[in-house]
Amino acid sequence: MDIRLDKLKQSLESAVEGMSTEQLSWHPPGKWCAAEVLEHLYLTYTGTIKGFERCLEAGKPLARVPTWKDHFRTFVVVRLGHLPEGRKAPRNATPRGLPAEHVLAQMPEKIRAMDTVIAQAEQKYGRQIKLLDHPILGPLRAREWRKFHWIHGQHHVRQISNLRGTFSD
Repeated sequence: MDIRLDKLKQSLESAVEGMSTEQLSWHPPGKWCAAEVLEHLYLTYTGTIKGFERCLEAGKPLARVPTWKDHFRTFVVVRLGHLPEGRKAPRNATPRGLPAEHVLAQMPEKIRAMDTVIAQAEQKYGRQIKLLDHPILGPLRAREWRKFHWIHGQHHVRQISNLRGTFSD
């Protein structure tokens, strides 16, 4: 497994270790609870898996030609590691109320499956090829997809840690 995705899996497991159902479902007004944050991540992983599966089934990369805005956004997020605050999640990655137990049980497998399908596309089409469009960043290479998920996951691990901190006071 890619080292970043393996660390991501471990970070997520550590972030929620020992949290009760009540803690997972508590949230400040207008914000997501830890369970919703996890579901959001889960949905991004399943979306990435489906996208890469379509790419492999099509027999070609599905990325469009990147615009200057795509290059800029990718540079800020993937190269600089900065995920701007306040961005609304794409509709297909917005929590829908999946049971937290299901999401927690499936999360490690989804990360492994995502790593596998990204590696398959990378092997089939090449390391330097933009393979698939991210809904906000635009066309990304395999390594950029992995790094995005690492950065995005760490952003949400910090959110979960902050939520968790409200219970230790």
